[in-house]
Amino acid sequence: MAHQHLHFKQDIDLEHTHGKQIRVSIALLGTLAGGVLLLNGIIAKAKFLYGTDSFHADILAMAGAILLGAPIILHAVKSFIRREAHMDELVALAIVAAIATQRYVEAGIVAFFMLLSELMESRTALGARASIESLIKLTPKMANKVMADGSEKESKVSQLRTGDKVRVRPGDNIPVDGEVTNGLSSVNEATITGESLPVDKVPGMQVFAGTSNLTGMLDITVTKAGKDTTLGKVQSLIMQAEQTKIPIMRIIDRYVKWYTPTILMIAGIVLFFTRNIDYAITILVIGCPCALILATPTAVVAAVSAAARLGILVKNVADLEVAGKMTAMVFDKTGTVTTGRLYVTKLTPAEGTEPSELLTFAAAAEKMSKHPAARALQEVAKEANLTLPGSEDFSETPGKGVTATVDSAPILVGRDTFLKENSVDMNRVSGPELHEEQGFSTLYVAKGNRCIGWIGLQDKTRPEAQHAIKNLTELGIKRVTMLTGDRDEVAGRVAAELGCTDYKAHCLPQDKLAIVEQIRGQGHTVVVVGDGINDAPALTAGDLGIAMGAAGSDIAINSASIALMSNDLNRLPALVRLSRRTRSVINWNLAFGITFIVAGISLFFLIMPMLAAFLHFASSLVVIFNSARLVRHGEELQHHIH
Repeated sequence: MAHQHLHFKQDIDLEHTHGKQIRVSIALLGTLAGGVLLLNGIIAKAKFLYGTDSFHADILAMAGAILLGAPIILHAVKSFIRREAHMDELVALAIVAAIATQRYVEAGIVAFFMLLSELMESRTALGARASIESLIKLTPKMANKVMADGSEKESKVSQLRTGDKVRVRPGDNIPVDGEVTNGLSSVNEATITGESLPVDKVPGMQVFAGTSNLTGMLDITVTKAGKDTTLGKVQSLIMQAEQTKIPIMRIIDRYVKWYTPTILMIAGIVLFFTRNIDYAITILVIGCPCALILATPTAVVAAVSAAARLGILVKNVADLEVAGKMTAMVFDKTGTVTTGRLYVTKLTPAEGTEPSELLTFAAAAEKMSKHPAARALQEVAKEANLTLPGSEDFSETPGKGVTATVDSAPILVGRDTFLKENSVDMNRVSGPELHEEQGFSTLYVAKGNRCIGWIGLQDKTRPEAQHAIKNLTELGIKRVTMLTGDRDEVAGRVAAELGCTDYKAHCLPQDKLAIVEQIRGQGHTVVVVGDGINDAPALTAGDLGIAMGAAGSDIAINSASIALMSNDLNRLPALVRLSRRTRSVINWNLAFGITFIVAGISLFFLIMPMLAAFLHFASSLVVIFNSARLVRHGEELQHHIH
């Protein structure tokens, strides 16, 4: 806000928030003390205490007016000296004019309502900051450090270093970002991802500072502590977002220097023709555009808070505005609309081979491999309760397949070309082109020199992806494009399953850039969604880049304009709705602010200065409460998302 609440300019540093809250409280007490003096003056003026002698009443009213008006006048003088264009000068002149003409009660009431509205604005802004600060308080200041001999020692979190080990008991908040080395537990990660359901943690999984350990004891190896943690970065980026401006705010800043002289000129003309100082004071008070200036910042703070609750990290509020204007969305396939993991979806044994036999030999041969396909085979074998025999002489040829000896028989698992190179008879299975057309990634299994069948693997789409894309289409997104480096058959199957309008397969990173530029060239506002790791160039090519699954990933948080802390694609339509609702609230606030000023100045002859001050206060409240409705937007959406 241009006159930024007189005295308390907001600082990004959260350490000052508590001190500022105390100063606001002291200023509120001063305002109330001035109000009491003023009230005594009004009562005395009404001859309840001093009869016909109004001297004492005037002294009380003057003291109240000076106490209330001094902060506003001092702030206006400082702004004038620094040559900063603020709006407080209008009210300061109104108060000085009222005191100079011995209208102490008018001066006091004008100052009282102005201070009260500005204090409320400050308190609202500080309240938003305090709610963000409460996120940081979720991170404990002390941690149980595990020493080399296995004993525990209480240590300050600020003194922990990468590689240290900490122990977190059930019910405690996790103090650091790290990797679970021992223990099993469920962790509530709502503060980071916005997901309400707990996540089961086992050794090797990541945990985040500020999340809550629910059921079991965990030993965690520290990877990040303090401001470097995911929560620390989220907090600092939210604070930065509140300092950014959308285009309408920049327009207001540009024309603010013309506003004050214009209002002064109108007040001067009215005073010249009417010779009525009350009319001029009314115009100066009504002309102070608190409601107009509050219209955008209050909505922005509320929207950023609502987004953070949903696990949507907005780094610049101008990007939040773009999200509501998008007409095309470009998805990367792997890891974005799909899980990024392979699953066994088809077993086709050759004649004379049992499905369980095919799977047993394949999974046993792949036991030593780290390839995603090997992991998929191990998982399905475990689900089928198969006991895998031991394997020997394991050998892996990258990009082709593996060989191993299982139950004294040589087993080959891999592409059809790999088996042919090893003189395997492929006549007992149908040609690979039939399987590829169905969108499968195929693994052929050979026992000795004959093929005993093939296994189809697919990367499954995320459960919520189809619903999210349907919602986006209903919201008016005209084009939903999926890009992938995968084959045409696989891309076509996934795109059809999700309801995408078009797709492009065999995409290299430079191809993704070219396609995004092409869609923009067709007049679309393009939003690119990726996992933020191998999609960083494409994310920067669109009008807006959104990285998914950013929790714990510095690359994802830094590469995109907006980061979704979880992998839930339902956040995307939620983001579009929040953006559009924010724009609607801002437009309503601006329309109300402009209407209030124009109507108030037009009807100056009907409004006394004291009523003008009260109406000014009421208009600020209307804007603040209208914007505050956005804060609840996140609460409503969470019921639909989960």
